Order: sequence, then structure tokens, then C-alpha cells
Amino acid sequence: IPVFILAGLLVHCVFLVSIFDIYFSSPLVHGMTPQQTPLPPPAKRLVLFVADGLRADSLYELDSNGTARAPYLRSILENNGSWGISHTRVPTESRPGHVALIAGFYEDVSAVAKGWKENPVEFDSVFNESKYTWSWGSPDILPMFAKGATGDHVYTFCYAAESEDFGAKDAAKLDTWVFDHVKSFFNSSRSNQTLFSALNEEKVVLFLHLLGIDTNGHAHRPNSREYQENIKQVDEGVKEIASLIDNFYGNDGKTAFILTSDHGMTDWGSHGAGHPSETLTPLIVWGAGVNYPQKVTSQFFEDNFLEEWKLENLKRLDVNQADIAPLMASLIGVPFPLNSVGTLPLEYLNTSALFKAESMFTNAVQILEQFKVKMSQKKETTLSILFTPFKPLSASEQINILKKIRLYIEQQKYDEAVSLCKTLINLALEGLSYYHTYDRLFLGLSIAVSFVGWTTYVILVIIKAHTNLTKTIPANKKKSTVLFYGFASAGMIIAFFLLIQTCPWTYYIYCLLPVPVWYAVVKEIPVIQDLATNVLSLHIGQFIGFLLVCILGIEILVFSFFYRSALTVGLLVFAGWPVITQLWVQTKIKALVWTLLCVLLAIFPLMPVVGREPNIPLVIAAGLLTILISFFSLASLCKSENKYRDNEDLKVYFYQMFSVALSTYVVGSTHNSLEIKQGLPVMNQIISWMTLVLSPVLLLLSPTFLFERLFSILLSLMSTYLLLSTGYEALFPLALFGLMFAWINMEQEALQHYGLSLKPKLAVFNFTCTMDITQFRQLHLDDVRRSFFFVFFIVTAFFGTGNIASINSFDPASVYCFLTVFSPFMMGGLLLLKVAIPFVLVSCAFEAVQVTTQLSSKSLFLIVLVISDIMALHFFFLVKDYGSWLDIGTSISHYVLVMSLTIFMMVMNGLAQLLTTQRLGLPRRNKHHSM
Repeated sequence: IPVFILAGLLVHCVFLVSIFDIYFSSPLVHGMTPQQTPLPPPAKRLVLFVADGLRADSLYELDSNGTARAPYLRSILENNGSWGISHTRVPTESRPGHVALIAGFYEDVSAVAKGWKENPVEFDSVFNESKYTWSWGSPDILPMFAKGATGDHVYTFCYAAESEDFGAKDAAKLDTWVFDHVKSFFNSSRSNQTLFSALNEEKVVLFLHLLGIDTNGHAHRPNSREYQENIKQVDEGVKEIASLIDNFYGNDGKTAFILTSDHGMTDWGSHGAGHPSETLTPLIVWGAGVNYPQKVTSQFFEDNFLEEWKLENLKRLDVNQADIAPLMASLIGVPFPLNSVGTLPLEYLNTSALFKAESMFTNAVQILEQFKVKMSQKKETTLSILFTPFKPLSASEQINILKKIRLYIEQQKYDEAVSLCKTLINLALEGLSYYHTYDRLFLGLSIAVSFVGWTTYVILVIIKAHTNLTKTIPANKKKSTVLFYGFASAGMIIAFFLLIQTCPWTYYIYCLLPVPVWYAVVKEIPVIQDLATNVLSLHIGQFIGFLLVCILGIEILVFSFFYRSALTVGLLVFAGWPVITQLWVQTKIKALVWTLLCVLLAIFPLMPVVGREPNIPLVIAAGLLTILISFFSLASLCKSENKYRDNEDLKVYFYQMFSVALSTYVVGSTHNSLEIKQGLPVMNQIISWMTLVLSPVLLLLSPTFLFERLFSILLSLMSTYLLLSTGYEALFPLALFGLMFAWINMEQEALQHYGLSLKPKLAVFNFTCTMDITQFRQLHLDDVRRSFFFVFFIVTAFFGTGNIASINSFDPASVYCFLTVFSPFMMGGLLLLKVAIPFVLVSCAFEAVQVTTQLSSKSLFLIVLVISDIMALHFFFLVKDYGSWLDIGTSISHYVLVMSLTIFMMVMNGLAQLLTTQRLGLPRRNKHHSM
């Protein structure tokens, strides 16, 4: 069996990694030549203000009394410049947003591995192409652009990372820091000749990254006074810097200014997904080479913002976020960033028609260059007979279009030239995507064939080893050698085929994997024949019914990943289980408790996703309810007779109850303290970390009798979970644990009902009593249901309080008891712990079910493996790499979740065994018990 487990792990790792190769390889190519407009640019220098986390509506809308939130910027867009909305793409995070603004391409998916801190591949940017760039702001953003720059002409000035504190009194000081440093920089340049002459060069960029708004939005939500005050402060700062720069250059009219944002923010203070509040950001451009406001009588947009913002008479010019990079490049006359996919927004430019047409031509050639490099790369690694080029942009077609554009420009037909450039850009982008996804179908089919083979093999292993459906038949030596050589030669042909095409080594793994997997299946032909005769002897109606129930069950699970309400439907069906199977006849009270708890748990998936509205009183109520339940349980434990138990053991529960009470207090006091801007109290922080470390230790001191140990697990996990809760989810583990408790009892009744074994007394059942291997029974059809229940409860533990799979439901408020300074890995770790706690409860209950129903964990585990693999195959074909990034992120996480479910369950199974069977002995007076 270790061989089987190793093979399983390997196969699953390949399946898991494959989607990143098939769907998410880096789209960037290298080796293009820089393209630059041949005409003199309108501006000598560019000032870029990025107000991190600023929503479009927060900037443009008027206050309740009709005044602008940012009076200076409002006057600019009414009198001096052009404005619009910049549409960002998901993930709406700071790094991808800045890369789109400054380098002109969207998120490179392979960046997941870097923890979003930096881009995984080298890339070109407007800063790199400039003569000098000076930048001020956050240490998370600036170094990335300096690092990728050739030579040392990109200078950064950052504050310390510790300044980004969500619990701080006032995050706007991050912006004041930037404005103050820019002022002192310009003042010092008057006495520094080298700096002064550098500042007076052409092609200079000044970048001010303002993080205060984002930090205030996370801490206080975008509708708060703090967020809106911060916008006013930024407006003041921009006004001061703009007049300072104009004065410094003697109002030479050669400075262009751009104010925009990298992403917006939801009403509940998060970003990362694709909600309009996150993807719509403001864009205001003014100064050299920029169009003045254009008055219009009517303009049509699908949203109703223009009326709300009282801007319906000023032309709104919307762009995609990546279009801002070519706009900056053409304003100061530097080459367009090499990997940029943005289209120059001509309506922002106030220049000659010739300049616009030439700039557009440069833009088209720069994107076409990427297409050519991509095509030649693909051509080199594919056999010429198998290569199908992108028809709409064949070599002759490219030359044809470029000649036409040149001709139009010479004939001064600028509008025709511009529209043909746009056509060429769209074709080149389509072609880029075509070559990027060239091998997808072929690789996808290889993986799907392996998937089906592997699942079939696991089903055969279950039937062969854990049921008595088949007889063991001696293997036919001659047949198996023929089989072996047949499959080996098939493998060699595939490998040779890949070798000719100089494919990457990973392709060998994906294409050769089906060979050994299907060899293992075909080797078991006697088992399949045996099984077929057995199935045919069954009642055909029963068999089809069983299959339909299985399919329906798995489809409900798949559905629940998209619609949480599917879990509610499943739980309501579970509630009727005792009635359907006539179990309630033998145990009415247990069946009633089970039904009520199923209905209670079914309410949770219907609630809104966690973290939208913090509700601390509910968390405190959950803490008090836990303590109340503990008192009743302890009282009944003390009354119950158990000659094996030492009443001294019950002391542990008092410590655990005290810990729960302490957690409840800490949650309340921390959130009060943050509300009145006192920051996170140090004492509370110490208690929180102590609770996190000590609660597992207390758990291991408790007795290992079934109910007592499970009860101790609940108390121990609950004290940590309360500290990580902000709303109704604090009640979730209680409801889940209640149902798990009922489940253990119901499984006992089910065993008796099917006459599979005698009923052990649960009250005195001890986890540490090693099971006699010979007592393990063979699998029964009811065990498939048992495994399905387990997978269903695991999925419920996952999605019960909101879709964890979306970046968006991570609310930093849930870790405020532990830390408030931004630290993505620490916060991520704590949030993962919060997600894992309900899992641990389900896994421990399943461990109890396994032990009390005398089943080897191996056979149940294999059934779970089959269920999760069938689900994974669904998600493999549902993985998306287009559409909003929320869809993409969700589709990846669904697949990764189900794939890692089996690996994760192994870990959880081990953890559950540790938590239920291990016990730390404390020195005590000796009492001898004979067991």
C-alpha cells in the first residue's frame, strides 16, 4: 500500500501542477525592438499621482451638501483637463494594478507563486524607458519598478514597512510623508547642481504613490469619515505639488499631470475581486499635450454615474487601465513599454492629427512585434506539418496592413490610418492569445485520460481488496508480458514524438502519464470480468438507482462550489435520512435531534458571506453559549458512571472554559479599543497568541474517552476561533459540532439497523484502545454513503460561512486580535487557520465514526478519493483564464481545493488521529485500573 499512496500522491501532484502549465503560463515574451514615435512630444516631464485604493465614485461624487470632496481636482476636470474612468482588471490588488498602469500589461498569472509581492518575470516599463524617474511611497510597490530597470535612473524614496498599520490613529500620514518629501526634494535641488540639471532634462517622470486612502479604507471602510477626509488631504497635496512644480519650471507649460488609482474597494473594505466598486477607478489628466474639457449635450453610458456626479455635460473618456502606459509614453516621447498591450487613448491628446496617427502607428507596430516573437517561438517547437498559423495575420497580411497605414498617413487621411491601426492592434492581441493557448486542447485531453484511468483503478482496488465481490484469480504470466510490452512501446512512440518537437520536459509527464495508469487498469481485467458478472446478477433497477443517487450526490457537491444554497438542499435531504431508511423506528429521540441539527446547520449557507458587516455582540454571544453548553455537559459527565475515568481529569475542562471566557473578553475589548482609535492593546495581543499556542496543549491533557475528548477538542478550537471571528460565523462550529455529535450516534444505529455489528457502548469507548485488525469488516454499500457524508460535511465546513475561495472574503478585521500591521503571510496564515478549524472538527468526528463502526480508515479513504477525483475532473474543464479575474481565481481555487482535498484529508486524518488518541501524561497519584 505505501507504493499505492506514493503513486497516488505523485499522480495528484501532476494533476495539480498541470493546470498552471495548461492554463497559467506567463504570457510575456522577450526580444522585441523598442518602438518610438518619430515626432517631438508635447511634454518634457510627467507627474503621476496614484491614490492607492481610491474608488471612482468616492472622488467624483458630491457631498450631501453639494460640494466636491476634492475641490481642486474637480476644478481641473471642469476647466483644465480631461477625465474618465479607468477600468481595471482583477485581481484588483496593488501590484498588478501598478504594473498595468506603468508597464501596460495585465496580471501575469504565474505571479501567484511570488505571493503577489513582485512580478515573476522581467518586464519593461515607462519608468525604465524614461531618462530619469523619481518615486516616493510604499516599500511594497516602488522597488519592483526600480529592480526591473536597466542602469540606475529610477530612484525610490520609501517609508518603513511598519508604517502600514490598519490599527493606526491616522493612516493619512503616509500621504503627508510623500508630499513633504517631494517638497523638500525640490527645495534641496536648488543647492544641488547635478540634481537641478537632471530635473531639467527631457523625458523625466515623477511618481507619487499615496497609500493612505487604501489603508484607511481597509481599517474604516470607504464610507467612513476617515476615508473621505483622506481624499480631501490628497486633493490639497496634489494642489500644492502641482503649483510647486509649475513654479520650479517657471510655468513653462511642459509638464503633464495624471491622477489615477490602482484599484477601488468594496463597501466592506476589501479588494481583489471584480465588483464594479473595485474595478472602476478615476482618471484625471491635465497639463502639456492634454485636451481641455469637452462640453457635450448628451452622452450614453450603461451606468448612471454622470447624473449622480453632476458631470453629464463634460465628455467622459473611459479607458482600460493598461491604456494609461502608452498615454504616458506618448506624452513625454519615450518608447512604448515592450510588453504593453494597451491602446493609446487619442481623445486625451491635444496634439496635431499627424502626431496622433504616428503615435497610433507606433502602438500597433509595438504590439505586432510581440505577436511576431510569440509566433516564431511556437513555430520552432512544432513540426511544420502540424503547425496551424493564425490565419487573419499571415505574414503577407501584416505587410499589407502596414503598407496601407503608411499610405493613409502620407495622403493625410489620418482618421482612416487610426482606425486601421486599431484593427491591427485587435488582430495582434487575438493572435497573441491564439499562440499562447496553442497546446491547450492536446494537454487537457492527456490529463483527462489520466484522470479517468486513475479513478477507474482506485475503484478496482476498492473492489478487489475491501469487498467480497470478486474471487482472486492467479495472473496469467504470458498475457501480462504482452500487455507490458504493448504499453511500453506506446510510451516510446509518444516520447519520440515529443522529442522531435523539442517540447518542454513537463509535456513528457502529462503525455506519458496515461500509459502506466491505463496499464494498471488493463492488468486488472479478471477483476473487471468478475465484477461484470456480479453486477449482471443484481437487480438492474437497484443498480441504476444506486448509480443515479451517486451521480446526483456528486453533482450537488459540484454545484455547491458555485451556489452555497446547494449545501442547504443537501442538508435538508440529510435531515430526512432517518425517515427514508426507517432508522427512526428504533431510535426516535436521536433521529429527531439529528433532523433538527441538520435544519439548523442548513441556515448558515443561506447567510451572506462573512466579513461584510462585523457583528461583535454575536461573537460574544457564541462565547457565552459555548460556556453554557460546557456547564451542562460537565454536569452530565460528573453524574454519568464510568469506572475507567478519574474525576481529576475533569479539571482540564475548567481551564478550557476559562480560556473560552478569556477569548470572548479579548474580542470585545480589542474591537472597542480599535473603534476609539486606541490601537491593539498589548495585553490582548499577548493573551491571543498565548491562547493560540496553549489551547492544543490543554486538549492533549484531556481523557481519551470518545465524548470527553471530542468535547475537549471543541472547547480548545473554539477559544482560537472566537479570536478570529467578526460576526455570525462564531456560531458555526457550535452548530457543526452538534451535528457531528449526532452523526456519530446515528452511525451506531445504522450499523445495528443493517445488522453489521453489535453496538459498542459509546460512553466508555476509548480512542486509545487499539483496534484488532481482524475485527475490521468488509465494505458494505452503506459505507459509500458514510464517505459521501464525510465529503459533504467537509465541503460544508468550507463554504458554510462564505466562499473562502474568493480573495474577497478575507477580511483583515478577523485577525485584529493578533496583529494590525500589514503582513500578508502572517495574516494569510491566521486566516487559513480559521478556515481549517471547522475541518478539524469534521475530521475528528469522522475518525470517531471510523473507529466505532470498525472500518479500516484505508477503505473509507479510498472511497473519498474516488468522490473527490470525479469532482476534480468536473472542475478541470471548468477552469477559466478569461472573463473577470474573480471567475478565473474562483475556478482555479475550486480545482486546487478538490485536488488537494485528498492530500488534505490525509493530513487531516493524521491530525485527527493525533488529537483523538495522544495524551500528555501529567504526574499524579497512582491509581491502578484494570482495563
